[in-house]
Amino acid sequence: MSNSIVSRFIETSKKVGTDISQVADLSEAIQYIRKTVDGVCLVPETSLARKHRLAEHLLEAGVNVYSGNFRDAGQVVGGGVTFCNFCMADSGTVTLDSTDENVRLATTLPEKHFILADPASILADNLAAVGPMNALHAGSEPKFIAYITGPSRTADIERVLTIGCHGPRELHILLVDNISDDLLEN
Repeated sequence: MSNSIVSRFIETSKKVGTDISQVADLSEAIQYIRKTVDGVCLVPETSLARKHRLAEHLLEAGVNVYSGNFRDAGQVVGGGVTFCNFCMADSGTVTLDSTDENVRLATTLPEKHFILADPASILADNLAAVGPMNALHAGSEPKFIAYITGPSRTADIERVLTIGCHGPRELHILLVDNISDDLLEN
């Protein structure tokens, strides 16, 4: 991935209120999460989470990883940790297949959402995302695809901008080399 696309993604992500960091490896990402998360953390069992033993490593680092039914996690969940399929540099948007309900809950219930992204999965713009998006939607089963651009925000309450009303108050993207360059895996 070109450094200019990664730099552009970092710049646009910051403009929409995202805390974004490039970290050396998964171990550094886990330490970042440990220092930043408050309370229970939801970590959905996705292919990348299993492949990288994410929940296990977070537990070893002292993070309170929730192990029950995510719907029973409580009213205020401290954090959710997910991987993503790909990112779009022009808007600072992260895209992930959230067909699994636990992925949807981990991205919407917590106060803080942490996304682990491989810089190799950053695309220039939404036109570059057409092919991967079509592949994500392939098949006859309906899919839920989330586009996440910054923390949750709304201005539908008296036209006053409110952060975190319909989802996380904070979005943290951690760029980790060699997580996965497969745009269909998360």
